[in-house]
Amino acid sequence: MTLGTDDLSLPKATVSKIITEILQHSPGVAFTKDARDLLIACCVEFITLISFQANEIAENETKKTIATEHIDRALRELGFPEYVQEVLASAGEHKDALKSREKKANKVGQSGLSDAELARQQEELFRSATAKFNQGPVA
Repeated sequence: MTLGTDDLSLPKATVSKIITEILQHSPGVAFTKDARDLLIACCVEFITLISFQANEIAENETKKTIATEHIDRALRELGFPEYVQEVLASAGEHKDALKSREKKANKVGQSGLSDAELARQQEELFRSATAKFNQGPVA
């Protein structure tokens, strides 16, 4: 089954949050739902265009995985070289965030505690939090 562009979208809440953050700098400016939906459609079309071009580049290099450099070349070939630096910076930030998450996830594994001990500690924390909650507000 192939997806048509009608089947593709971006989360409206996420797009609305991005718009709200941008409009913070322009008090009194509003963004209608129709404008948001049009923006989403434009974003989906842009992503589709870049993805298609990057896929063509990867296939021509007999690669089975689209990499950052394919996106870089696709942007340049499609006439969007001014986006390349920002896209690569965002990709680097994303990669750094993933590394940070991996380190946090590994903390549990590196703790040296057994699953049973970790579960016991977690239960103790739950009991402590429940006791504090049941005490009510401190006057």
